[in-house]
Amino acid sequence: MTRPRSPLSIRIAADLQRFEELKDALTQIEYFSKGTVLARMVKCGRPKCLCGVNPRKRHGPYFEWTYKENGKTVNVRLTAEAAPIFQSAAKQYRALKTTLARLEKLSRQAITRLAKEVDSKPRS
Repeated sequence: MTRPRSPLSIRIAADLQRFEELKDALTQIEYFSKGTVLARMVKCGRPKCLCGVNPRKRHGPYFEWTYKENGKTVNVRLTAEAAPIFQSAAKQYRALKTTLARLEKLSRQAITRLAKEVDSKPRS
């Protein structure tokens, strides 16, 4: 006959299952990079060009990837064809950070529960 599981043991098992699911989510991450891709519409500065008076007549879009490195902002011009690759990489980076934050929070909770379970066991 099996002993009934305590609510704490059930939570620990659920934590383990969720932890494994989050680890599996990490294997789905593709190439990633921090940063943002911007589509800029610019004024050219020529006095007779309509872009100076009408914002809808500005030139572009020109794509730019912006990220921080060693405390400095780095801007990289992109072609229209390359921009989606960098947008996808930035999206993957945000997904990675979210998953890691969830893993960390779950780990803290699981460690606390495991410690409670160990402390509650009778000592011989």
